[in-house]
Amino acid sequence: MPTRATAIAGANIAFIKYWGRASSSPLVPLNSSISMTLDAAHTTTTVAFADDYADDSLTLNDAPAGAEAMLRASRHLDRVRALAGTAARAQVVSRNSFPAASGIASSASGFAALTVAAAAALGLQLTPQQMAALAREESGSAARSLLGGYVEWDAHAPDQACVRQLAPETHWDLVDVIAIVSEAAKPVSSLGGHALAHTSPLLGARIAALEAALAQTRDAIARRDLAMLGEVAEADALSLHAIALTSRPPILYWQPATLTILHAVHRWREEGLPAYFTIDAGPNVHILTTRAYAEAVAQRVRALEGVSNVLVCGSGSAPRLTDEHLA
Repeated sequence: MPTRATAIAGANIAFIKYWGRASSSPLVPLNSSISMTLDAAHTTTTVAFADDYADDSLTLNDAPAGAEAMLRASRHLDRVRALAGTAARAQVVSRNSFPAASGIASSASGFAALTVAAAAALGLQLTPQQMAALAREESGSAARSLLGGYVEWDAHAPDQACVRQLAPETHWDLVDVIAIVSEAAKPVSSLGGHALAHTSPLLGARIAALEAALAQTRDAIARRDLAMLGEVAEADALSLHAIALTSRPPILYWQPATLTILHAVHRWREEGLPAYFTIDAGPNVHILTTRAYAEAVAQRVRALEGVSNVLVCGSGSAPRLTDEHLA
């Protein structure tokens, strides 16, 4: 009989984003980053190990995984197997509550859930910090999804202290209204974008400005100051996409509807609606507001041309195990 476990992990939205790597093995980011773990955007993953499985298998959103996804999952399972001292292969079944590979941090929630489920199935007693250090090797932002609430990934901290919670999920009623304009996989993965970041002539200016931005973001979260957080998050998102646009070759993640939303958010704010945008590596737009204004923002977003769906997320908890297995 296989030994199995199932974990649910939230994606996260970064206010200050990680873009570019100082080292790939071990993974060390060029800069620290700060995010909020999301409740409604999550991945559920069941991992079952058995000695008689011939090889690893992976089913993503009810379909066999492609070669690249299978390679990454198996490579990550090898890290967990090495800690457990086993060669048993695994069957993995994973489902997202949101579109994958489109700029909503599906790799973060996916590898966080895979790490927690695989460790539990093999009986490993790992701390969240240990699992974060494991998860980041395959998806850097997955380290932040190992904790709930508001999380910083410190580029300069030791492996076993690389992430820390700045505030729990109950600290603030911040809401992320995600405007989905495309569910297709983005043309250049985040991994590809990280590799090209060094080719942008603007990268040095971005890195030089980040320590001040990180300090402002910590302060904004502590004060529950949406205006301060929103201004820094918007500037950081535009900075990241400026790096992508000026990489060689250039990366253009945005679609026409992306720009429509950005202009709309600025207009709504001028009209008195507290809303600020941020964009990960993809075309979809995250709009930050508070719970009191979330439905008003969501209604306006749904009315915009090019928006196919809207997902409203509050601050979520750390990954959790469940007995409701997918397989």
